[in-house]
Amino acid sequence: MVWSVLGDFTVRAQAEDDPVKIGPVDVVLLAVKTYDNETALPQLKPLLGPATVVLSLQNGVDSVDEVAAVVGEERVLGGPTYIATALSLPGLIEQTGVHRRIVFGEAFGERTTISERVERIAAVMVAADIQAEAVADARIAMWEKFVYLAPFAAFTGAARLPIGPLRADPFIYEQIMAAVGEVESVARAEGVAIRDHASLMAYVTNYVTALPAATRSSLLIDLQMGKRLELDALPGSVVRRGRAAGVPTPIMGALYSALKPWVWGNRQPAVGSQ
Repeated sequence: MVWSVLGDFTVRAQAEDDPVKIGPVDVVLLAVKTYDNETALPQLKPLLGPATVVLSLQNGVDSVDEVAAVVGEERVLGGPTYIATALSLPGLIEQTGVHRRIVFGEAFGERTTISERVERIAAVMVAADIQAEAVADARIAMWEKFVYLAPFAAFTGAARLPIGPLRADPFIYEQIMAAVGEVESVARAEGVAIRDHASLMAYVTNYVTALPAATRSSLLIDLQMGKRLELDALPGSVVRRGRAAGVPTPIMGALYSALKPWVWGNRQPAVGSQ
């Protein structure tokens, strides 16, 4: 069941915990938390047929490479989702915002035009009343979400507050935008063709200021519920990639350090363990 500000509804879906019983499919949507990839990705193999594609809708920018390592680059599509939800109870999803959109495209190979398979999948989604946007280059779309998602998740998580109070404080908001700049610098160092700086900052500003004040990142929701955190896929990824590219990320690094003791939620490992 889904509780939503846009209207409640119930989905009666057939579930199966053994992919072998399902067999090859046309499209696999990968939407589990990134920290479950170690156990989830091997389960993709029984679902693969000659033309099966795997569309990763996970947070961050690491997932498409992790998926490709298992199924091969030629099968992988990727992209960001724009939706705020929480699993309030088993079987109950609560949508906490009004945005609900998927943007996706090719993650490898030729990415100057929208591929035929991306267009076909997007058409099926649109026909099912899913807000889907097909793009040529998934990595641009992923990074243009990541530049604000990683700081948004890290700041709300570290402060244990939704976006409203953070956005209202001039100094904190200045630091959020500075952190956005750190992620932008990492993207440019990696050669990702995101939009120009002025346009990117305007895009992020418009998006962040339009969020309802009570909006919490999924990282904050998980933190408050004592669950594991997608820390390594968000601020952790910024820090790792920044170091590899020689790009300083002091704000994101400090936030990553503040949140790292809680990466396992209430199941904290012993002191000194990794």
